[in-house]
Amino acid sequence: MIRKVGTWAAVLSALFVALALGSRGSAGETTEQTLRLEARIALGDVAGRIDHMAVDLARKRLFVAELGNNSVSVVDLAARKVMHRMTGLKEPQGVAYAPATDTLYVANRGDGSVRMFRGTDYAPAARVELDSDADNIRVDGAANRIIVGYGGGGLAAIDMASNAKAGTMPLKGHPESFQLDPATSDVFVNLPDDRAIVVLDRLTGQQRTRWPMPYGGNFAMALDNETQRVLTVFRQPAKLVAFSKGNGSVADQVATCGDVDDLFLDAKRRRIYISCGEGFIDVRDAGKAAYPQLERIATVAGARTSLFVPELDRLFLAVRAQGSAPAAIWVFVTGDH
Repeated sequence: MIRKVGTWAAVLSALFVALALGSRGSAGETTEQTLRLEARIALGDVAGRIDHMAVDLARKRLFVAELGNNSVSVVDLAARKVMHRMTGLKEPQGVAYAPATDTLYVANRGDGSVRMFRGTDYAPAARVELDSDADNIRVDGAANRIIVGYGGGGLAAIDMASNAKAGTMPLKGHPESFQLDPATSDVFVNLPDDRAIVVLDRLTGQQRTRWPMPYGGNFAMALDNETQRVLTVFRQPAKLVAFSKGNGSVADQVATCGDVDDLFLDAKRRRIYISCGEGFIDVRDAGKAAYPQLERIATVAGARTSLFVPELDRLFLAVRAQGSAPAAIWVFVTGDH
């Protein structure tokens, strides 16, 4: 009898411990899956580095800049397959789609050109020559312009109606990611060579201010308009840093994974998605101090470019060909879907 009582006591004790641990785990850390791998879309015979992406929401098509392959693929997201490929490009880096003109814009590093293609059949429509190294592209719908980073230092404005260069904004170094403030005429620009972020007025082309950076390799950028912060990830060392939009002061910072090329804010869920060439997606809580980690998702080394499309609740990750594994786009859907 004594043995039975001891046995039951041990069982109950173990049960209480398990319940306590389970309760502490659910309260102290997230068990929610923030992103779930939904599909891998093969790109076919595509070699070399893959750079930025853009989306045509109406047709549900994804555009992929295949820099090392001198091509841009058009992916049918509904059918999950490549439906068209534009070839003969010169190291395409940046891509943007403008619904207002139903035009795809492709920036080429190799010859500095920005080439336009019709959204209906992807036939060539126009071409603008820039100095060199045409890179990131943003659509400024309010001004009916395309903004392109290029060369040893500058942003070029291209009028979408005439497909002609409408002006330039000089910079002290090649611009990496830059973001257009939707509430003002400000443009926030990463200049890793100058170890700075500069703020330009996209109406006048003049520099408003320059913020010296505490670290090196500031390539990726996003805006958090709810908190009025500029989010940047550095490569030396690997850190996510938030700056005040108003004066450039450091508002928060935290270590992240390495070799980052893109980060995005999921404003609906208050999350930050960081794609790291080290082989991870780092998911952070944008609603709390120090941006605590919600999840770290293993991917593939070198997969550092991505695109989050809030209208589709999906993150697209570009994975280059490695060994026997072909190039592909990994599609992640948010965990609440």
